[in-house]
Amino acid sequence: MGIPAEKLDQERETAEPPSSGEPALDLVHLSRRTLGDAALENELLSMFDTQAQQLALRLAEPTGALEMRRRAELAHRLKSSARAIGAVDVSRAADAYQQAVQAGRDGGAELRRLLGAIGVARAAIAELLGRPTR
Repeated sequence: MGIPAEKLDQERETAEPPSSGEPALDLVHLSRRTLGDAALENELLSMFDTQAQQLALRLAEPTGALEMRRRAELAHRLKSSARAIGAVDVSRAADAYQQAVQAGRDGGAELRRLLGAIGVARAAIAELLGRPTR
């Protein structure tokens, strides 16, 4: 795909960290959604981790004005997925970025916040699943 992982790492380093003070993942919410099925929780977290990484790579790519609608769609997809697993900061940051883009702004600050929230959520998922941080 277009952007190397090193570029995403650079974007993540300059990203604004989430500011809510809440945990990266609402595990109670996730448990309710899965009826306490730990295997399903792990599967959903793993799927979100992969999706978030892919969408972050795409969102971190340089863009032109014609791509802004597509960026809003990607942010919306990420927002929905994040809500489903209880990644509250990712969901809020994706919503803010989506709104900025739809309002015709470049959304640079919102994108940095979103990439930071994704990084924090992915690190939390890696820890929960006993994986090395990617």
